[in-house]
Amino acid sequence: MTEAPIMLYDGVCNLCNGSVQFVLKRDRHHVLRFCALQSATAPRLLADFETPTFQAGAGELDTIYLLDKGRLYDRSSAALRIAWKLKFPWPLLAMFLIVPKPLRDAVYNWVGRNRYRWFGRSETCQIPDAAARQYFLDHSAD
Repeated sequence: MTEAPIMLYDGVCNLCNGSVQFVLKRDRHHVLRFCALQSATAPRLLADFETPTFQAGAGELDTIYLLDKGRLYDRSSAALRIAWKLKFPWPLLAMFLIVPKPLRDAVYNWVGRNRYRWFGRSETCQIPDAAARQYFLDHSAD
């Protein structure tokens, strides 16, 4: 589909959508692409990896993924590797990759369990504006 790194996220989560907007503004080389887990594209991207099946309304979508150079990263590993691709000072967060993944993911999972309560959710996936649409795999054409 694309050789660019792809951030897969919960498209109805307000925290996740805010994170996508944050990343869009700070992607230093404009290389990241985005795909909602509820989209038709996400299952195809994740087909070669051991992940839950994502369908609109099916199950909890409690993580982000980063698909980069044929490898799939999830949870805190995805978030920190995404930070590495952003403008300074955000790449400094990648130093937390030295913290054992179970510890990092414990914090990530706590936020993930509470994100809808704290930040809310939308009924449908948000549509990117025209300027950002080129970076979204399911919204590249009108």
